[in-house]
Amino acid sequence: MDDGMRARAEAVAEFAATLRELRMSVGNPSFREMSGRSGAISHTTLHEATKGNRLPSWGTTAEFVKACGADPAEYRERWDTANLAVRSAGEQAPLAGVPVAHPPAEAAASGAELQAVRIIAIGPQPVDEDVPAPEGRGWLWPALLGGAVLVAAGVGVAIFVDRGSPPDRSASGAAPPPVCPVRAPQAVAARPAHAGDAARFVADVTLPDCSHVGPGRTVAKVWRLRNTGNVRWKGYSLLRLDLPQQADQCRTEVQVPIGDTRPGGTVDVRADVTTPEKPGLCYARFKMVDASGRIAFPGSRPVNFQVIVDRP
Repeated sequence: MDDGMRARAEAVAEFAATLRELRMSVGNPSFREMSGRSGAISHTTLHEATKGNRLPSWGTTAEFVKACGADPAEYRERWDTANLAVRSAGEQAPLAGVPVAHPPAEAAASGAELQAVRIIAIGPQPVDEDVPAPEGRGWLWPALLGGAVLVAAGVGVAIFVDRGSPPDRSASGAAPPPVCPVRAPQAVAARPAHAGDAARFVADVTLPDCSHVGPGRTVAKVWRLRNTGNVRWKGYSLLRLDLPQQADQCRTEVQVPIGDTRPGGTVDVRADVTTPEKPGLCYARFKMVDASGRIAFPGSRPVNFQVIVDRP
């Protein structure tokens, strides 16, 4: 088994163990009981999620966590990390099976109106059993999307945000500014992929959080990182988590190379960012991976950038 496949197997097994531990912590309810609590997913799908044969979709994960009385937002970072390991091994990511409330900006700061993000998979995606077809206002079906659907690795995903009531507007009629900065949740502690490896964020060399950028522009985002461990970074890169990239997001390379960095050294990592035509907040996250595509620091928060795209 090569390193990539081994990393995938470990990530899937560890995530399944996380779900088993959660279920055990609430008295080990039967999967039929959990399915009844959910009302949206079958007991067989919930059981499969704990076996470690494949990574469950985020929709399945969210329903599993809710059926245990926990908050799905507390498990999103762990799922993202496992999902990245699966994708890095060359498999298609299990993007979603049921609607979930998970704003792209990781549930922004207090006072911000949460928006339900409806995710519909197109193409060869894992499908949760007994998940009813979405109905009602707010769903946008793939057949209606045409050229708006983005395709990556043979898989397209359409995301439609149901904003509910119109946003509050000021006396001038302008929409309120986006909430920035977005505060990422604390990562779950985990060992680095390589013993002795360590990294520290030093600075945003360009585009500090909440910088204002015009629409349709290409600008350079540069992070400064320091190798604080005893492992040489050779072939390392930053891999974008937020995939596939949507039309209203900032566009970047999927994988941003990191220069060869010896222990104790500092490196500047550059990503060219193209802003969308519509105003709003651009928020993108990256995880460092090694030369084999394995997540280098699963217990660290993602590196991110967030810029405000102004009106023309």
